Amino acid sequence: MKAFLGILGLALSLVTAPLAAARSDLHQPWDEILGAYLVESEDGINRFDYDRLRGNADDREALNAYIAALEAVPVSTLDRDDAFALWANLYNAVTVRLIVDEAPETSIRQIRPRPWSIGPWGVERVVVEGQALSLDDIEHGIMRERFDAPLVHYAVNCASIGCPNLKRDAWRAETLQADLEAGARAYINHPRGVRVTERGLELSRIYDWFKEDFGGTDAGVIAHILTYAEPELAAQVNQNPTIRSYDYDWSLNEPGR
Repeated sequence: MKAFLGILGLALSLVTAPLAAARSDLHQPWDEILGAYLVESEDGINRFDYDRLRGNADDREALNAYIAALEAVPVSTLDRDDAFALWANLYNAVTVRLIVDEAPETSIRQIRPRPWSIGPWGVERVVVEGQALSLDDIEHGIMRERFDAPLVHYAVNCASIGCPNLKRDAWRAETLQADLEAGARAYINHPRGVRVTERGLELSRIYDWFKEDFGGTDAGVIAHILTYAEPELAAQVNQNPTIRSYDYDWSLNEPGR
């Protein structure tokens, strides 16, 4: 892992260094953290070893340094795909740090900064271009507003089993569209995304909470699912395209769950 000042210097060099070089170097520390602590499980759900990272002071410092490096980037000067990659990586890295620091026993929703909080998402946690931002600000105020809203949901990870997978390496502009579509396919073709029953479809609650991003109707949600469904699943959906219920597993996406 690189030391704090070295990583921070990389971010600041975006102002003068060629963008192509900065793209790959900036997110290398996140690649290394994911490579060391992400667990690709046989059940198709990626998990993260928060406990092991919690016990490694050097890697925790590297994570803090990476987040600080992203905060230092003049993101408004980046092109669309580079900006998307930065915001998605920042969201995911901050979420990992939050779980490591707060150590909830079973769910991210146990982190309640205020008595009335339903989770940690509304508290400001980073400062980018002079603006203090919460995780909600990044996801809802920036990413869903400025980018392709349906695919945003496959890019950000809320440290939960029910969420689309945390990607095994950093998001990058060069492969962004293909990686987002791969994430959508992986989630939709997994039972926690879409499950077919005799009565109809049981979907992830993501498609209910954010229905407006998927056309605002059940038909829009079904059309989105069919865009990424494998042939067998698509045939089953077409036989009975009725949404019966929604579900979501808030358990931490850690090994052993």
